[in-house]
Amino acid sequence: MDSNLDAVITEIGNTYKNQILDDSRFYIEVNIGQQAGKMGYADAKDKYREAYAIVPLRDPVRGMKVRIDGRTFINYAQFDSGVVVPGYVARNSGLPRRNFQPNDSMILNEA
Repeated sequence: MDSNLDAVITEIGNTYKNQILDDSRFYIEVNIGQQAGKMGYADAKDKYREAYAIVPLRDPVRGMKVRIDGRTFINYAQFDSGVVVPGYVARNSGLPRRNFQPNDSMILNEA
């Protein structure tokens, strides 16, 4: 298990905890590698530079909206915090998780 990855996922969850709604169709993307870099985890920054967590939002945010087919998120996992990551990232984590159940269509909110 990657304790640095666990810390990054936990931090993303804490940052957005008041905005997360587990089964929302609205979401934002957070680059896991960039978040790891901000936290000083150089190894995780490089390893996850192309990986994105999705944060399902209670309410849409201002900015452009893009409709995404929910099937895009097959094999994604959702942590207790509500943060969702691709399965290959989740397998490196020791945090409790479950399979993510996306809506038929999801709406990416880009600020």
